[in-house]
Amino acid sequence: MMPDLWRLDISTLTRLIRSKQVSTREVVDAALSRLAAVNPHVNAVVEILAHEALSAADAADAHLVNGEVLGPLHGVPVTTKINTDQKGCATSGGVVAYRNLIAQEDSPSIANLRRAGAIIIGRTNAPEFSWRWFTDNELFGATVNPWNSGVTCGGSSGGAAVAVATGICTLAHGTDFGGSIRQPALCCGVAGLRPTFGRVPAYNASTGDRPITAQLMAVHGPLARRVGDLRIGLAAMAAGDVRDPWWTPAPLLGPPAPKPIRVALVDAERRPGLDDGIADALEQSAAWLEDAGYSVERVIPPSIEEAAQLWSMLVLNESKGSMIHQIREVGGLAIRKAGELMIRQAPPVDLAGYLKALGYRATLLRQWQQFFERYPLMLMPTCRQPAFALGLDTLGDTEMKWIFDAAAPILAPALLGLPCLAVPTGVRGNIPIGVQLVAARFREDLCLDAGEAIEARAAIATPVDP
Repeated sequence: MMPDLWRLDISTLTRLIRSKQVSTREVVDAALSRLAAVNPHVNAVVEILAHEALSAADAADAHLVNGEVLGPLHGVPVTTKINTDQKGCATSGGVVAYRNLIAQEDSPSIANLRRAGAIIIGRTNAPEFSWRWFTDNELFGATVNPWNSGVTCGGSSGGAAVAVATGICTLAHGTDFGGSIRQPALCCGVAGLRPTFGRVPAYNASTGDRPITAQLMAVHGPLARRVGDLRIGLAAMAAGDVRDPWWTPAPLLGPPAPKPIRVALVDAERRPGLDDGIADALEQSAAWLEDAGYSVERVIPPSIEEAAQLWSMLVLNESKGSMIHQIREVGGLAIRKAGELMIRQAPPVDLAGYLKALGYRATLLRQWQQFFERYPLMLMPTCRQPAFALGLDTLGDTEMKWIFDAAAPILAPALLGLPCLAVPTGVRGNIPIGVQLVAARFREDLCLDAGEAIEARAAIATPVDP
């Protein structure tokens, strides 16, 4: 008996399609039926593209009949995020004032998904300006965590994570500037990959080039229920595009690391500020990696706190001269509150100090790269706390500082443009728990290999019914 198609991974789906045991239209019909069943409860997909998806599915089936070369995502249902250009769709970012900002062309990452054969079934929700770890906006409303409606589904790729977690799509497109792929993956119990800066090309023609910190730190990447699907998704999304001058033609597989691969277990000491469930997950993951042949050592890395604080100094101070003005002008009530609280976390700095801090980023990256020469992988928290209570970032300065302290492991590798993988390890009560793997630039392969070793020993809890 054929299992529910929406439950299957990419390799299984593409094998069934290529062998003509199922059609792409059947696969897309199954995804759209699942979307219709669960999306009203979670509001993950805020623009449903059923007609376009079914037309693309029929075209994909015709290509197969004609014997044409098929891409690695041929027939795979995917979603895309509302902050990224997709031809004919609004790049609204959840902002009411931008609801009619219709893209005239696909961004590179979305164009690459299409070329690989993916079928886009809908657009996923995000906070306004993609600027919170809570997915809620005044244009589309809130996205609900399918595990627990009282906590955030994460942000800003919260809709993407929920769509994957509930079985709406097999693979979701997301973006990550300060944790926007990894934190939603943690909150929803799925896997999320932040690629190396320069790995996946990015550009929004509708909004133009972003300020320098976003150019150096923001990336596009995939979310999925299985780590193996992230590997396939990354390969598809990473094809070059001349519109992104930062794109780098680095190989997807690096040279083999000496065996046993040394893994640094960091930021794992039980203490106030580190959730006990996260600490347990780190210890368990270390044991699983040892069981898989890795050598795990508890060591002191380059300062996570220093790198996280530098992210705040650079990004938040830059936002004082750019993003916050847009938020004040056209943002909703919640993002205006959260935005003001965020920029108050910015260490004060003048222009000379800012330029010095920007240069110091290279110093920190050098320290981390040298550390990876000894330990090719870091095992660390994705975030020091699991999913936050709803609305926490709008309450006050104390709560915002607590969030930034908890998010230090999210922000530090983002500052440095390093590849990071959020891996789910289980569910505690009704809140997902997971860990993060970090490697040197362009060594996503090391993160993915170790992530698969953890996943093989942890029970995959998704798809979940909300």
